[in-house]
Amino acid sequence: MSAPAHYALLGFARSSARSGGVHLDQVTLALVLGIVLLGLVMVTSASVSIASQDTGQPFYYLERQLLLTLIGACCAALMFSIPTSLLERAGVPLLVLAIGLLALVLIPGLGHAVNGSRRWLRLAGINFQVSELARVLVLVYLASYAVRRETQLRESFAGLGKPLGLLCGVSALLLLEPDFGAATVLFATGFALLFLAGARLRYVIAMTAIAAGGFAVLAVSASYRLRRLTTFLDPWADPYNTGFQLTQSLIAIGRGQWLGVGLGESVQKLFYLPEAHTDFLFAVLAEELGLLGVTLTLALFLGLIWRSFYIARLASQAGLRFPSLLAAGFGLWVGIQAFINVGVNMGALPTKGLTLPLMSYGRSSLIVGLAWAGLLLRVYHETLREQRGSATVRGAA
Repeated sequence: MSAPAHYALLGFARSSARSGGVHLDQVTLALVLGIVLLGLVMVTSASVSIASQDTGQPFYYLERQLLLTLIGACCAALMFSIPTSLLERAGVPLLVLAIGLLALVLIPGLGHAVNGSRRWLRLAGINFQVSELARVLVLVYLASYAVRRETQLRESFAGLGKPLGLLCGVSALLLLEPDFGAATVLFATGFALLFLAGARLRYVIAMTAIAAGGFAVLAVSASYRLRRLTTFLDPWADPYNTGFQLTQSLIAIGRGQWLGVGLGESVQKLFYLPEAHTDFLFAVLAEELGLLGVTLTLALFLGLIWRSFYIARLASQAGLRFPSLLAAGFGLWVGIQAFINVGVNMGALPTKGLTLPLMSYGRSSLIVGLAWAGLLLRVYHETLREQRGSATVRGAA
């Protein structure tokens, strides 16, 4: 066979392998489905009483959570259809969009305020929390930066300082809303992603110390954040005022014991525990399903985190650097936000106002979380396509 024909055959083999079939990760699908379904059950149980009182419809929040799940699934399908190479090239425009959204929500008349926080844009009569989407867009940019500036990131302090400066700027916009919880999750996730991308350990340690000091100053610089911090240290000092939410959460978790009081039998959700179907859903779950339910829930989250890093490793081995960082970013986000939410519910961390990913009732959080899960599935699809294409080429050679 002539050399041109040989190379043409190799090219045809690679393109044929890459164009064949859709590769879905059944493990990721099962884990996400398990978390979402458990969330639907618990949101229904936690919200029946408040929904009946406020709207006269016991399943008001269930119906909306089902609709949000459907919208999120459509967004996941859309993200699955987008090549990650397109996202990599669009890193800078996506960053500009994220900053624009965070700035837009601060403009009076455009940003919608709830309970003193201006975090939402009202679209077609629905409040959308822009920080949920903005955080993902910023992380996509950081992944593209880590690929484009890999040498600088690994070898110089400035290579790490530039993206961290960006994280500080975006976090400042989030703090203006104010949304300390979202800023914390974004900074921690972005910082961890840069470390995984190859930033030197000594630079990471130095930046960690600086960041920790900065967040400590921010935590005590505002009176409401300082109250949350002191309440977290001793909620029983004022159990009927500043410590009310946390003490009710601890009572709920304590009542669950080994097997729980039974699904739907929670007492704390009956107008005792504020935000029972959103920020404190985990406490209701612990009360009704006990340690067994808590163990199952944590196992599902740990499984999804492990699977994300497994897919990230597969992508890295296949030479797909940017998709690998996207998958790792998803695992970091799920792990960090779930850790903070559970820690808050158990009194181990100050109250942050963060939902439990893919479980709590929350329009923007659920939709964006499912869309990002679709992106994780896309990384798996591209990884297997690349691996099989390479194997076919080697066989043809």
